[in-house]
Amino acid sequence: MDLFISTSPFGVSDPTILEPLKQSGFSWSSNNSGRKLKPEELLEAAKNCKALVAGTENLLPLIEINPDLKMIARVGIGLDGVPLHECRKRGIRVSWTPDAVTRAVAELTVGQMLSSSRFVRMLDAGIRKQQWSRPAGRGIHESIIGLIGFGRIGSSVARLLGSFSPEQILVRDIVDKTSEIHALQQEGLNIRSAGLEEILKSSHIISLHVPLWKETRHMIGLHELEMMRQDAMLINTARGGIVDETALRDALEKGFISGAAIDVFEKEPYSGPLSLMENCILTPHLGSCTLECRARMESESLNEALRFLQGDSLLQEVPDAEYVYQE
Repeated sequence: MDLFISTSPFGVSDPTILEPLKQSGFSWSSNNSGRKLKPEELLEAAKNCKALVAGTENLLPLIEINPDLKMIARVGIGLDGVPLHECRKRGIRVSWTPDAVTRAVAELTVGQMLSSSRFVRMLDAGIRKQQWSRPAGRGIHESIIGLIGFGRIGSSVARLLGSFSPEQILVRDIVDKTSEIHALQQEGLNIRSAGLEEILKSSHIISLHVPLWKETRHMIGLHELEMMRQDAMLINTARGGIVDETALRDALEKGFISGAAIDVFEKEPYSGPLSLMENCILTPHLGSCTLECRARMESESLNEALRFLQGDSLLQEVPDAEYVYQE
């Protein structure tokens, strides 16, 4: 088989995305289950494919048993499920769609900020129990926002927040972001770089926008949560595993922080103890789930796979800089 599409659903937002594949003459199959494949299902379905259009699956087991696999087109930006160095060792090319997701994830992030800071989830549940309560939340314009990670999505969040004129935006990134920050300052945003400790202690809302690798796994644990303001909100639309979910549950339960909004989890689908916390908004990894974003990601990843199978150059191959995160 030439190509397997493991992510599902695929081609729903725009069915015409599949037309180039159907007309290509390549043999292919796809995951029609409507859900993420279990590890053993992925191994069986993709054991002989030459190219793979992949979602968030852990691909190491497949790579180890399929010597024919020579190209992975990742639908999205996260690479924690793709063992880059092992791929390189085996001659497997890897592409991604880093720009397609930016706007959609940034919009969800700002929406989560608004919903959590105005207690939307708790108050909605209260009304359904005939409880009428109207607590005062904190507006974005009167909030200090901490952005941990300031790449494509983090900087897009900052730009979207500009219309709210937040009191201040504090930024932390492992890469020098002086020029990006200066550009936003020129647009009128009160934004500057800050250390992690200052962000944790000062911010009313902290939003995470870092990749998952050994340095960021559980970077927000009980110690960090205890440093945060009691009225703080934590937003994670980046990757599960960046936040220690058990520590977050304890922090919410004990009142170390006021609330959280989590879109990504260490194990998905999620069924852990955060589901019992009324002050925690949970969404099913839907950062990229807008019609436009899904269509663009799927089209770009499929076209990359077709380019590979046709012997053409890849347009969105993962750069060497991303391999550093998995060393």
